[in-house]
Amino acid sequence: MNLKAFTEQLEESSLSEFAVRSSQTRGRQKPMEPCNLRTEFQRDRDRIIHSKSFRRLMHKTQVFLAPEGDHYRTRLTHTLEVSQIARTIARALRLNEDLTEAIALGHDLGHTPFGHSGEKLLNSIMPGGFRHYEQSLRVVDVLEGVGGLNLTFEVRDGIVNHAGDNEAETLEGRIIKLADRIAYINHDIDDAVRGGMISAESIPLECRKALGNTHGERIDNMIVDIVRNSQNKPDVAMTAEIHEAMMELRDFMFKNVYTFSIAQAEDGKAKNILATLFETFMKEPSILKDKGLADVVFTGERDVCDYIAGMTDNFAIYIFKNLFLPRAWQVR
Repeated sequence: MNLKAFTEQLEESSLSEFAVRSSQTRGRQKPMEPCNLRTEFQRDRDRIIHSKSFRRLMHKTQVFLAPEGDHYRTRLTHTLEVSQIARTIARALRLNEDLTEAIALGHDLGHTPFGHSGEKLLNSIMPGGFRHYEQSLRVVDVLEGVGGLNLTFEVRDGIVNHAGDNEAETLEGRIIKLADRIAYINHDIDDAVRGGMISAESIPLECRKALGNTHGERIDNMIVDIVRNSQNKPDVAMTAEIHEAMMELRDFMFKNVYTFSIAQAEDGKAKNILATLFETFMKEPSILKDKGLADVVFTGERDVCDYIAGMTDNFAIYIFKNLFLPRAWQVR
């Protein structure tokens, strides 16, 4: 028996009746030769980790634009925290941990440079708008590699439905929507306290009573609540009390950090960089190739949007500088 078949047998005997077995995947958009070592969801996880778009998350803003310090989260560290939280929940509920991990690692591949500032800017420019979760699906389906990563239906479904109004078809996918919120609310509090924007004592008292006073307490209480409330049920959800406290905490962060703080002090500059690049690429489709900066020729708004959305913060600034600022020189 090969290792893949052995793992599939383990899934069949150990997973919850509500879990997705990798042997029962609805498949890929294009057929692939099977692997004797890894299940289909394990392959998806590995394909995401080895992708260029995953590596670029390291240099993409989470919340704080150009922070002075090494300890602030990036889009990559956020993704890893989501994965850890989601895997813990999946394991406790006996759901498919490999599927959960693959969705978690791929859920933010479509995020823009400069965090939500970049997303808002592209949303205002692109006909039909721009939503990072839809772009994440576009990355894995079309943009990454040659013709996309060709992931399974369940991973793709979890990625595109991790935010917004729709729900993933699998419980593993629904875990990601909860784990994403748990991760970003709590690590953003941690970063905001470190940056001096709020204090731990300024967090609403009712939230502290319900969720805990520390980073670890809040995450633990939210996870335990989900597990207890979802055990042996065909859904994954928090209790009303904990969900209400989490959303109150989220509202507190929007009012005190996300929109009215020094965290967004560079917001206008970041948007101006991306808006200028977008306008320039549309007017001069060959400008990067002509300047020797990249072998790229844009054919329309979709190409421009894809290219800008895929940039890291540093690369967007680099291209902007090369196109619009005088180069350094010296007399020899």
